[in-house]
This record gives sequence, C-alpha cells and structure tokens, in this order.
Amino acid sequence: MSDNELGTFLRTCRESVTPAEVGLPEGVRRRTPGLRRAELATLAGVSVEYLTRLEQGRDRHPSPQVLTALADALRLSSDERFHLLRAAKLSGGDFLACPGAAPPARSVRPTVRALLNRLDPAPAVLLNRLGDVLAFTGGYERLAGPIGLLDGRSPNVVRYLFTDVRARTAYPDWDRVADERIAVLRAECFPADPYLAGFAKELTVVAGAPFATRMAAPATPPGPAGGMGAERLVHPETGELRLVREVLEPSGANGQRLVVYLPADDATSTALDRLAGRAPGALRAVTG
Repeated sequence: MSDNELGTFLRTCRESVTPAEVGLPEGVRRRTPGLRRAELATLAGVSVEYLTRLEQGRDRHPSPQVLTALADALRLSSDERFHLLRAAKLSGGDFLACPGAAPPARSVRPTVRALLNRLDPAPAVLLNRLGDVLAFTGGYERLAGPIGLLDGRSPNVVRYLFTDVRARTAYPDWDRVADERIAVLRAECFPADPYLAGFAKELTVVAGAPFATRMAAPATPPGPAGGMGAERLVHPETGELRLVREVLEPSGANGQRLVVYLPADDATSTALDRLAGRAPGALRAVTG
C-alpha cells in the first residue's frame, strides 16, 4: 500500500472527473485523463505548485479549508469526502499513534452477545478489523453455513471470498463484492498495521492476483454512507437472495463491527423466514 494515500486519492479523483462535469470546456489535444492540475487548482483556489506538492506527497498537511475546496471542486460525494479526510490523516501521520499494533480484538462483550441474541433470527455477524468472524446469530449460520463461509476453526469473510472456490458461486457479483471487501479492510486498518501486513502477505500467496491487485490499487471509499449496501447471494437451499447490509459499530467494541442482513424484496423475506422455520412475513423487506 502507498504511504501517500492523500496524493494518490487526489490524483485518482482528478483523473476521473471530466471538464464538462465541472463546467469547463473540453478543449483539444488533451493528454491527461480528466482534469489537468491547473484546472483543478483554479477551481479550488490553490496554486498549481501546491497541488503538485500534495499529489506527490511533498506536502502532507493541508488545512481543512483546502480539503473542503478540493472536495467541492472535484464534486466528491459524502463517502469520498470522508475518504479524503481519512487519507489526509494517514498521509500526515495523524494515525501513527493509534493502537493499530494491538492484535485484532477477538473477545465479545456480554452486551454485544445479548444484542445478537435479540437480533435472531435475523442474519447478523460480529467481525473484527481483519474480517474474522467472532460471533453470529442462528440466522447468519443458516445463511452462511451452507455456502461454506463458517467452515474451519477461524472463519474470515475476506479469506473465504478470495480462497474458497464456493465463493464464486455464492456471490454472482463476485468482483464487486471483492472490491467492497478490500475497501472495508483497508478502511478499518491503517497502512502500518502489522497484522494487516501479515494477513495481506498470507492472502497474496494463497489467493494470488485477484487479492494482490486490489490491495495494491489506490484506496477507495468502502461503500455507501452508513455502511449500508446491497448484496446478491445464491443459497443452496433457497436460490438467489437479495440482501441489504447494515453495519453498526457497538460503542467501545475496539474496532469490531456488527453486520446485519435484511431482505431487500418479498421473495428474499419469504426465503429467510423459511430458513428460520418461521411463518411468512416475520422478516419484512426493506423498502425506500
């Protein structure tokens, strides 16, 4: 991973925005994809020299006002703005003192276990920052067990996706899911995390290019705001399910996150009820 997250992210965003999108003429003989540095600098009200230093990592401490001006000029979404702020903190060394050298938390607080019990039969799983499965509801076991995700002594959602051949069948949109898993993994850890480095080394060897290429690419925001996202899953017993994923971070959970899966349509709601042995309509589809 790059130690210049901010510069890489700024350059990637600049090259992905067309002049037309920001109200500039296309012009002719453009050798640079997207916006030129001079164009972005003008839109953001900074000098070309300063923008160059930011992109090259020679200046790693932009003010909040500069970050806001760049985000406005690039028309960044709220998720992209959050990622821009995180990249600036990483590149500036603000996260170096965070407790990332501590092992990924594996213990589960009694209150979180009680919450999982209350959530059953909804599929819900507690993960740490590397994607290790720490605890889950019976609903999640019925959802993930038959596809092989919970096999072994230490199941991990990232390792399963990249190393288990069954994952390609379970996730029809495997490439998109893989991109999202890596985005979340990189967002939950900081670049100098030795446990992330060890995990990445293991999967680079075992999974090869599909994993290594994504880890080497510029970091991207980990999905929609609030952690909510849609996912298609092919279940051996019920066929294709369409699920809405909601991510919660219990207070004081030390980097753990609780992922709850809800039915995105009536067919999936009925299928989840059938897996749980409940009367139809017990889990209602998410709308809106």
